[in-house]
Amino acid sequence: MKDVPLDLARLMAQDGDRAMSLLRRVRDAALAGERPPVAPRPEIGASWERMAGFGVLSERLGERVAVGRAELEHRRRATALAETMPTVGGALTDLANASSQMVAVTDEEGTVLWRSGDGAVLRGAEAIRLEEGVVWAEHATGTNAIGTALATRAPVQVHAAEHFVGALHTWTCAAAPVRDPRDGRLLGTVDVSGPARGFHPSTLPLVTSVARLAESELRERHRKAVERLRSVAAPVLCRVTGRAVVVDPHGWTAAVTGMAPVDRIALPKSFRAGRLWHPALGGCTVEPLPGGWLLRLDGEGASADAASRVVLDVSVPRRRSLVVSGPAGSWRQELSPRHAELLYVLAVHRSGRSAAQLAGDVFGDATRTVTVRAEMSRMRRHLSGVLDHRPYRFREEVEVELVAPADLADLLPHSTAPAVLGARRDCLAP
Repeated sequence: MKDVPLDLARLMAQDGDRAMSLLRRVRDAALAGERPPVAPRPEIGASWERMAGFGVLSERLGERVAVGRAELEHRRRATALAETMPTVGGALTDLANASSQMVAVTDEEGTVLWRSGDGAVLRGAEAIRLEEGVVWAEHATGTNAIGTALATRAPVQVHAAEHFVGALHTWTCAAAPVRDPRDGRLLGTVDVSGPARGFHPSTLPLVTSVARLAESELRERHRKAVERLRSVAAPVLCRVTGRAVVVDPHGWTAAVTGMAPVDRIALPKSFRAGRLWHPALGGCTVEPLPGGWLLRLDGEGASADAASRVVLDVSVPRRRSLVVSGPAGSWRQELSPRHAELLYVLAVHRSGRSAAQLAGDVFGDATRTVTVRAEMSRMRRHLSGVLDHRPYRFREEVEVELVAPADLADLLPHSTAPAVLGARRDCLAP
């Protein structure tokens, strides 16, 4: 095998048909254990070697690996990539339409969350299962831009017979990974795919720039979130004596008092309100704030075992709120109609409710657990200091007060949740 790997861009620029023929001969020789006429590109050769461990078949697509519609919707709502879709769509969809290609955005597991582009290409993509909900990780679909970008954590372009599975040889694709700037975690990929005749070397740098643009937007959104947390923290820290720090859910510092500021504090994976020993800070008392946490360092401030209190106020239509009180003061969270329904049920059932029970209480359908879990996950980002799970409930040490309308017939008047309708009926019963 020659030491110099194949220069795909140069070959395609010289003679596209000849380049594709050479790619087929390189792949066929590599799969047969023979000496290829030229070495495959390093990232492609390494991917082909991984396929043997995965047991991927080279002659045909394997069994379809996909998530259900409910799980797909949950993943769309849960990922930070959803916030960047206008940016990604605006930057790439027009190009895809104009150049007979399509855009796909995946999560970190390679599941296609969204796709758009040329109608004919989208229809053709169904034949190779490049559809929403289908997993395009290497173990499921072989060497491809999405899966290989996820495996290598680097942008990659895969053209024609560089795909391990023969059914993909009429396609070309380029993908770049997107990382969460808050913690460096891989969020997924941005991909442009289309017929192999549409190959262009500029596609990969374009996709990479769009991925960086998405990360930049996430970084700016995070900066604004920290600014909002800082405005919440200011009056709280005014009432705290001693040393304290306010951080966002990822540990980024919004404000401090009585101590030197640091950019970020590493938080343990299991983090909640209460007592905590932190390797860098020592003993702390942790209290929830909207969008973050207050950490009061030991030796100063209020008693560590002071109980928290919440007041769920659903007494006035369209003005639903939750007030959380702790040693450092209180803060107020406005509630959406759905979150008001869920918290009302938990306030009534202090022993807790399973996801299936909450689905029945709110939707009248015990199978809608995915939606319930998504909503509860969203609430617990701000209320994990007072909410627990397995089952979902207010924490035992939290005092809960429910402020309902004087006439329960007026309880959450626009709600159709069975639990709310039942409370209204009960008050009207003779």
